[in-house]
Amino acid sequence: MQFSEQWLRSLVNPPLSRDELAHLLTMAGLEVEEMRAAAPTFSQVVVARILSAEKHPDADKLKLCRVDVGQASLAGPLQIVCGAPNAAVGMRVPCALVGAQLPGISIKRAKVRGIESFGMLCSARELGLSEDHGGLLALDDDAPVGQDLREHLQLDDALITLKLTPNRADCLSLTGIAREVAALSGAALSLPEIKPVPAAHQQSRSVLLDAPDACPRYCGRIISGVDATAPTPGWIQRRLERSGIRSISALVDVTNYVMLELGQPLHAFDNENLRGAIHVRYPRPGEQLTLLNGQTVTPSADTALICDEFGGARALALAGIMGGAESGISAATRELFLESAFFSPRAVAGRARALGFSSDASYRYERGVDFELQRRAIERATQLILDICGGSPGPVVEAVSLQDLPARAPVKLRSARAARLLGIALAPAQVEKLLAGLGFPLRREGDDFIVSPPSHRFDIEIEEDLIEEIARLHGYDNIPSPAPRGQLAMRPLPEERRGAMLVRRLVAERDYQEVVNFSFVEAAWESDFCANAQPIALANPIASQMGVMRTSLIGGLAGTLAFNLKRRASRVRVFEIGRCFMRGDRSAQVPGYIQPLRLAALCAGPASDEQWGEPARNADFFDAKGDLEALFAPRTLRFEKLEHPALHPGRSARVLVDGQAVGIIGELHPEWVQKYELAVNHGAPVVFEIELAALTSQPLPRYREVSRFPTVVRDLALVLAIDQPLQPLLDALREAAPVIVRDIALFDVYHGKGIETKQKSLAFRIVMQDTEKTLADVEADEVVDVLIAVAVQKFGASVRA
Repeated sequence: MQFSEQWLRSLVNPPLSRDELAHLLTMAGLEVEEMRAAAPTFSQVVVARILSAEKHPDADKLKLCRVDVGQASLAGPLQIVCGAPNAAVGMRVPCALVGAQLPGISIKRAKVRGIESFGMLCSARELGLSEDHGGLLALDDDAPVGQDLREHLQLDDALITLKLTPNRADCLSLTGIAREVAALSGAALSLPEIKPVPAAHQQSRSVLLDAPDACPRYCGRIISGVDATAPTPGWIQRRLERSGIRSISALVDVTNYVMLELGQPLHAFDNENLRGAIHVRYPRPGEQLTLLNGQTVTPSADTALICDEFGGARALALAGIMGGAESGISAATRELFLESAFFSPRAVAGRARALGFSSDASYRYERGVDFELQRRAIERATQLILDICGGSPGPVVEAVSLQDLPARAPVKLRSARAARLLGIALAPAQVEKLLAGLGFPLRREGDDFIVSPPSHRFDIEIEEDLIEEIARLHGYDNIPSPAPRGQLAMRPLPEERRGAMLVRRLVAERDYQEVVNFSFVEAAWESDFCANAQPIALANPIASQMGVMRTSLIGGLAGTLAFNLKRRASRVRVFEIGRCFMRGDRSAQVPGYIQPLRLAALCAGPASDEQWGEPARNADFFDAKGDLEALFAPRTLRFEKLEHPALHPGRSARVLVDGQAVGIIGELHPEWVQKYELAVNHGAPVVFEIELAALTSQPLPRYREVSRFPTVVRDLALVLAIDQPLQPLLDALREAAPVIVRDIALFDVYHGKGIETKQKSLAFRIVMQDTEKTLADVEADEVVDVLIAVAVQKFGASVRA
């Protein structure tokens, strides 16, 4: 909502500076988005009258003008050379005197083709008022000669733009804003007096509300004998232009002016083009209408139309949106039908946008217009039309459906609740004064109030709305903000749990960087990385490529990798902690949605930064596996072969803790590496995804006696089938090992010379230690024999010589 500061101050003029006024409005919830000068700075420009305009003796396109600038100190009229084609005798124009400073121009005494010129006659562009440079800026015929132009055109004005919230439709008018300023500042409100205009004839047109739910009130009046060619007064033109509306014609300008002043959209029909009564109805199937903007539309079945009875029923306008071209006024209009109606917000909201445009009327109607304003607005517009265009008004015809008008139920305000919500003590008398300043009718019941919301405040429905009004008027700056005081207790964190922040630090210490991705992803990611053909779809996605909820974090990390590779990053190590979203299993009595919290990490490129201490190599499965084992330490992980749609079928595994599956790990599938261009140095990225709950739980420390005796180490090399998995063998060896065995670990894998083609050699290091004595070689050999026996019996192994 843009408006002129001077227009506002003509209605209410608080003793505040321009900046103070803007701050007052902003802190009251009417945010001042922009405030700029109505015109650039210039000086010594006055209203002048051209006394003569003769052809320049040495130039065809120049004129030699004698100009009266109304300066008593000058000996007589000024001689000014002018090139404007519209310079004419008697015309009143801006004149920049010698010494004047215009935007980018300094006016000096000069010779033009041998003729001295003592100033410059100005166009609108030369003054910075508009881009029009087709001729001199023509002023009103009654403009006082010699008056400073800034004073005459009220150029020391500011254009204020408010960023209004949708609930404050009452401030889409100067009257509404002035009402707010008066309530906030205590300044006197001086609104224009609106008196009923008596009918000069009895010509009228009846109105029928065939769709009272869409239009519960409609006022209309015929005004005959108007002069549609009459010029719009300069003061109306300036106020319209400074509100962002261009001047069109006097009749259209009046309807726009009243809309800005009071907040009531109006429309004028050429009455000579109308036939019969006016109907407000819904459209018939296939009915079309050509609008004033030249667009031909087929309104939807729930879009109300304004119609007459020509040809049975002719559509004239889209109700509350835009008029039709066939019944619009023109310079030839001599008789008009003026419309002032209330259209329900539900009947207008979204209709203009559905047709691909918007209008000032629809913008106001869909937010809510005062449903008691229509008669006052039509009387105000009638008076302005008569003053500017002349004419004779007929009686106002009003059709109303009272039961369809908005209900304004009284709202009870409890002073105690207001004090509790605002945190300040306000006396009931002070509350009464604040609400009365807004013009709210109220009745006091002890310390409480029964408030009747006025017709222009659609946003007052519940008690909290009134409390908000009290806070605004009292001033948010005046509400103290003391520091909270209270007894705080540290929430206990069980020793067997660790927080998510600690997990983040542990992952970061492994040289990963945290990222935060959207929870809604591309449907193709779900299909490729999760084999999910029916993901949870969003009803209103923010973008077409973010239309479904993720069931895995891997897709987001792959997207992060692709983003970094496009920017020439050669080493990427990222992780994310976030929720995934899956449908519940109704068969397992888990309705609704499941939202597990997970940790996922991805590493791609060199295993470490380039250095001289070790050769360059790409991070592989075992690097990620080592990072994962470090995060779970001191617990031991088990890995089982796994097939997963996102992972390489031969280089992936299921992660188990205490026999429970908690996640997956592996290289990304070659198909997706190629499709999404994720290869780094010809290598595939490695990822793991773990349930966060498994990482945040940790076993309590348990005491175990530390042996004072030396360890005994034996190496055992077993020859097995080449397709024998390691984990079952390792589990069997550890299960069969006596208590003196501290650790059994694989340290070598070999297949080659000396080993048959379909076999491999696995070498294990066995660490033994007793807490009561030093182990003898015989005891160590017995342990090795037990382990060999298990490997031979269960896995068909043989000891490698």
